[in-house]
Amino acid sequence: MKVLVTDPIADAGLARLRDAGYEVVTDYDIDTEGVIDVIEDVNGLLIRGTEITREVFEAAEELRIVSRAGIGVDNIDIPAATDHGVIVANAPRGNVRAAAELTIGLAFNVATNIPQANESLKGGEWDREAFVGTELGGKTVGIVGLGRLGQEVGRRFDNLGLDVAAYDPYLGEDRADQMDVDLLEFDELLERADVLSVQARLTEETRGLIGEDRLDTFADSGGEFVVHTSRGGVIDEPALADAVDSGAIKGAAVDVYSEEPPGEDHPFMTVENIITTPHLGATTRNAQVNVAVTAASQIIDALEGELVQNAINVPSVEATAYPRIRQYVDIAETASTIAMRLFEGRIEEIEITYAGDIATRTSTW
Repeated sequence: MKVLVTDPIADAGLARLRDAGYEVVTDYDIDTEGVIDVIEDVNGLLIRGTEITREVFEAAEELRIVSRAGIGVDNIDIPAATDHGVIVANAPRGNVRAAAELTIGLAFNVATNIPQANESLKGGEWDREAFVGTELGGKTVGIVGLGRLGQEVGRRFDNLGLDVAAYDPYLGEDRADQMDVDLLEFDELLERADVLSVQARLTEETRGLIGEDRLDTFADSGGEFVVHTSRGGVIDEPALADAVDSGAIKGAAVDVYSEEPPGEDHPFMTVENIITTPHLGATTRNAQVNVAVTAASQIIDALEGELVQNAINVPSVEATAYPRIRQYVDIAETASTIAMRLFEGRIEEIEITYAGDIATRTSTW
């Protein structure tokens, strides 16, 4: 079987695929059109930033899985993948620690003016009064998006003496209580937070989530700093630049952008109190190895017919439960294969009726 790798990954991931006996083709200069040209006989696709469109899936006769070596999957047309029976998986745990540590570092850097002071001193100046900072201990950090990254960020802020509140419409109160986090409505969060830490992933619902009006609410309520390390597009970038440039917000630290790399004329580039980094969230040696091995393992599992961890567009179960239900999965696969051969046209809906021993055991899975 053939696996196409379109973006640089750690050698450990490539070795994992080759050791499993797969033909591994690497092309780090390929674009979407190039993928379409070569995808016909590819069984597995391992990517990072390459855009995978519906046209790719339409040309991919043998493709069974697209594995993203990282968290974000906004560069993959997931509905198209699902329409063509292709699994989409990501590696959400491998770089979470790295991204969380970067978030904390950026927050304290922007609050204490470290980058500006460093540049000033290396330029021959000794101006302590110009870089008086702000202590974050005892302040409230408002986390937007309490997924894996948001939770890691929240734990670290809590350990550093900040009060932690969050907005996440998909998180239940019970889970928030377990994490000792105040779960608030968005406007309430903006009014309470001193530091706004944005960890929401980019979706149609979150695109432009934090615009001029919400930044005004945050600033008018005494909000001081914004830290953004999730995905570009969640924050209105010109509005944030204006809010910092005017002094309404003291500062911002940003690692992600709506277009990457940002151009020289990007509004962040001319605002002194906005710290910018080139999407470093997952850029540690540890994280690169972790996500590469995870993505490679997911491709192997998919091509071997095993459970794919972190699948985005198919139901997932705990790995420990899979051996107990494997026989039922095999039956379902056989039945679906027969159905596909018997019926003409595209199947729009499947209804499953089950009874017997499986009916008494589903609650334990």
